[in-house]
Amino acid sequence: MPTQTLQHSSTTWLDIVAPSAADVAALQARFPQFHPLNLEDIRSRIERPKLDQDDDYLFLVMHFPQWDSQGEVSRASEVDFFVGRDFVVTVHNGTLKPLMTTFQRCQSDDEARAELLSRGGTFAFYTLLDQLVDYIFPIMGKVDRRVAAIGDALFESNAKRTIRELALLRRDIISLRRIIRAQIPIAQQLESVQHPILHEDMADYFGDVADHLFKLRDIADENFEVINSFAEAADTLASYRINEVMRILTVISVIMLPLTLISSIYGMNIDLPLADDPNAFMLTAVIMILVALLMLLIFRLRHWL
Repeated sequence: MPTQTLQHSSTTWLDIVAPSAADVAALQARFPQFHPLNLEDIRSRIERPKLDQDDDYLFLVMHFPQWDSQGEVSRASEVDFFVGRDFVVTVHNGTLKPLMTTFQRCQSDDEARAELLSRGGTFAFYTLLDQLVDYIFPIMGKVDRRVAAIGDALFESNAKRTIRELALLRRDIISLRRIIRAQIPIAQQLESVQHPILHEDMADYFGDVADHLFKLRDIADENFEVINSFAEAADTLASYRINEVMRILTVISVIMLPLTLISSIYGMNIDLPLADDPNAFMLTAVIMILVALLMLLIFRLRHWL
């Protein structure tokens, strides 16, 4: 997708989706002050979150969660920012809804474009960053509902499905925690950094972004603790069910043991009591049934059944 540009007054927003070598070359020609290493970073598939300071601009790499429906897990989607006094450049893969919808709205709505860009590139960057961070809250809300559903289904009979959902949700929460935690130091640096393009009042705005990230981290940590508790409960329930099955099988085996002994004895080719009695089979069967009932009574009295 080619580079798209929005302009209001003296402020410009360049949005680049999946940049090609030609896009990077055009960006370098338009902004020769951009460091070649920063331009190299935007071509990389994935970079660790960071904040680089140059004399005339800031370069940031940040990650935001994106749901992977095939893998059933949230994955990090990278957004690169170049921020100057009168410009903001965003580079991403085109899957993050907040960026896409904001750009489309500003394209079609002059008031929205003026609201975003009228206060300069730094404030436009803050607005985009705040929208991306706030978009994580609905994602965490879905995770909360999944956690609640797992809790309700934990004691149902379909343990296999519940355990699978539990494992998938646990992996998703671990991924979300890793993504969110990595963004907090960047927001804290933005709150405290001293740079010519940042106004003094911007510290409060970036502090608000950091607070939102702290809240998201706390939600993710809480969900992680809850899901770990559910995993322990599921393991306990699975062990209990296995023990119940083993107890029943053991009782059956113990009951069958004397019956097998009696049938084995009467299967020997020697003279035995009742061997010539025409009712020998019925008498032997009654004896075996009485033995089984007696053992069941003993197990019941000992509360083994």
